[in-house]
Amino acid sequence: MLKMPNSDRPKYLTAFVNQGHSRVFWTNISPIIATALCLYTTSATNAQQLPTLTRSPNLTSQMPTVPTSRVLTSGNQISLNGRTLSGAWLQRPGTADRATIYLSDGALRQLIGVDLLNTNEPVRQPVEWFSPSKTPVVLGAWLQRGYRYLDITNFAQKAGWQIQANGNILVISTPAATVKEIIQSQQPVGVSEAPPKEARIFVDLDRPTPWQVSQELPVKSPQDPDTPTPKPSKIPNRIWKVSLDGIADPALIQRYTPLPTAPIPTTPLLNPLKQLLPIPVSPAPTPESEPLIKQVEVVNNQTVISLSVPFGMAPRISTLANPNRLVIEIRPDALVEKNIAWARGLQWRQQFFNLGKERFPIVWLEINPRAFGLTLKPMRSNLSSLAGTAPLMQIAPKYSAAAAINGGYFNRNNRLPLGAIRQDGQWVSGPILNRGAIAWNDSGQFYFDRLTLEETLIASNNLRLPILFLNSAYVQSGIARYTPVWGATYTPLTDNEIILTVQKDQVTNQLPGGKAGQTNFPVPQDGYLLTLRGNAVNTAAQLPIGTALSITSTTVPSNFSRYSNIIGAGPLLVKNRQIVLDAKSEKFSNAFIAEKAIRSGICTNSTGNLMIAAVHNRASGPGPTLAEHAQLMQLLGCVDALNLDGGSSTSLYLGGQLIDRSPSTAARVHNGIGIFLEQKQ
Repeated sequence: MLKMPNSDRPKYLTAFVNQGHSRVFWTNISPIIATALCLYTTSATNAQQLPTLTRSPNLTSQMPTVPTSRVLTSGNQISLNGRTLSGAWLQRPGTADRATIYLSDGALRQLIGVDLLNTNEPVRQPVEWFSPSKTPVVLGAWLQRGYRYLDITNFAQKAGWQIQANGNILVISTPAATVKEIIQSQQPVGVSEAPPKEARIFVDLDRPTPWQVSQELPVKSPQDPDTPTPKPSKIPNRIWKVSLDGIADPALIQRYTPLPTAPIPTTPLLNPLKQLLPIPVSPAPTPESEPLIKQVEVVNNQTVISLSVPFGMAPRISTLANPNRLVIEIRPDALVEKNIAWARGLQWRQQFFNLGKERFPIVWLEINPRAFGLTLKPMRSNLSSLAGTAPLMQIAPKYSAAAAINGGYFNRNNRLPLGAIRQDGQWVSGPILNRGAIAWNDSGQFYFDRLTLEETLIASNNLRLPILFLNSAYVQSGIARYTPVWGATYTPLTDNEIILTVQKDQVTNQLPGGKAGQTNFPVPQDGYLLTLRGNAVNTAAQLPIGTALSITSTTVPSNFSRYSNIIGAGPLLVKNRQIVLDAKSEKFSNAFIAEKAIRSGICTNSTGNLMIAAVHNRASGPGPTLAEHAQLMQLLGCVDALNLDGGSSTSLYLGGQLIDRSPSTAARVHNGIGIFLEQKQ
C-alpha cells in the first residue's frame, strides 16, 4: 500500500469428487537447455490455495471439459520431497491403466521452476526446464474453475518423478540431486557505481531438480551501540533466496558460511589515559560492501542460497543442460518478456517500456470480454462485514476468480474502505473526495470518470439534509450512513457522535456515541444507522424518534448510475486517450503525488479490451510517479485509465499465482477486482 495522507491511508468452488484412487510413476530423468524464468517467480510456500466456498458460478473451461465424474482425485496441497506446499492438482483416468496427472501452471512454475514460454494457443503450453534441445516440451492445458491445469504425465515420467495421490495431497518425489559447485563471476555487483554492475552465479548440478526463488526482507547491517545510527544514504539491499532440491557438499557450504562478528570489548580499560580515546572497532558493513552470496546452507534437504541484491536489481534465473546448471543473473532489467495466451480471450503480457531515459517493467493481463463473456466483479476480503484485509492470493480463490488485481484504498489501522465499492447494483461503500472510479456492467461496457454520490435525507417536515458518506472510514463533520453491509454493528469512529437508528424508514432511537471505539451499536437489518458528527449533532433535535425519512440518491456524473459495479481509487489518469491527471483536485497530498512507487492500474484500450496492469521499479531505480504512471498507461495503449491502490498493495493474480511479484512482498488488501471466465458448452 502507498503511504497516504491521514484522510487516505492505513489504507467457491465445487470440489472434484475424491474417490481415493492413486497411481505411482517410476521413471528416469533426462538432461535439458536454456530457459529464462520470470523475475517475479513467487514463493513456494505461498504457491496456491484452492477455495473452499463456491462464490461465482459459470466459470470457463477453454479445453474440452472432462466431466468431473472422470476425475479420480484432486486437491490443493503438494508434498514435494517431504515438504507440504500449496498447489492445485488433479488426477484423471488415462490409458493403459495409467492415471493422467495435472498440475496448475502456477504450481509447476513456482514449485518446480518450470518456465512457461510464449504461446498463442491456450490449449498448448511450451515449457523449458533443463531442456536438452532447442525444441521445447509442449504440455496440454485446460482451464477448470479458475485454474489452468497442465498435463505433466509424460514430463514427470521422463524426469524420473514418483507421484502418488494421497487424499488431498499429491505426493511428488524427485531423484536425489547433488549441488556440485557454486561459481560467482568475478564481476562485482553494486559497488558504488551507477548503474550498478551485473553479476552471474552458476550452480552446477548432477541432474535436473526442482528449484524455487523468493524475495525476503532488506538486509540489515549490524549497529555500533556507541555510535548514533545515521540515516542511510542508500536504500538497503534486498535478500533473495534460491532453494534447490539437492544437497551441497559440506566444503561448499563452509565456503559461503559467514564468519562470526567479533564482539565489541566491554571490559573497562586499565589505563585512564586510554579511556579518553575512542575504542577502535571494525566498521560495520554497508550495503555497498555486502557480498552477493551471503550464505549457503542446507535446510530440509534443500540447498538454500541467500543473495544480497542491491536495490534496483533482481535475479533473472534460467537453466541449462550438459552440464545441468542454474544460471542466476543479477541485473537491473531482470524481467523476461512474455506473451502467453493463458485462456481464449485472456492474454498474459510483460515487457519493459521506455519513458525518456527510463525503463519500466510492466506486467499486465488483457481480457477480451467479447471472446467468452467476461464477468468482472468487486471482491472483498471479508464477506460478513466491511472490516478486514487479506492477501489477494487468498481473496481471489475464495471467489473462484481466474484473475484479479487489487482495488481501492483503505484505512490500514481499522481495515475499512476509503472509496467507492458498488456490486450488482448495491452500494457497499460510497465514494469520497470526487476521486476517479471505474464502472462496468455484465455486457462488457466500461466507464471511467471522477465520481461523487449525492444522497439527501428528507424528513416528513420537509427538512432536507445531505448525507456525506456511505459505509466509509473517511470521517468529516456531517452526516454519514451505515447499512447492514457494513456489518452487524457500528462502532463510533470519532468522539461524541449522535447515533440515530432508522428502521422501516422511521427513526426508532437516538443515542450518544460516546468515546470513539468503545460502544457497539446494532445496525438494523430493515434499515440503517445515521451518524451525526461535528456541527451535524445539532440536527438531532430536528429528527426525533418517530420521524419518517426517505432518501434520494444520484451519482455525479449521472452516467455512473447506469452501471451495476463500481470500484473507486484514483487519481483518474487517462480519458479519451488524453492524460487528465489532476491529483490535487482529487485531494491527494503533495507527498503522495511526488512519491515514486510500484503502482497498479486498470484501463480499456482502443479495441474495447480491458487491461489490468502492475508497474514495478524502473531499471536501477524506484517505481513511477503518478505522472510517469499516466504516461506509461498511455504507452500501453489505454484509452481510459485509472490508478488503483499501489505500493505493497500492488498484486496481479492469475490462476493461483502472483505473476508480478513474490507473495512475501505483497501486503494485505481490503478489496480487489476479480475476472471470471464463464462456462462455454
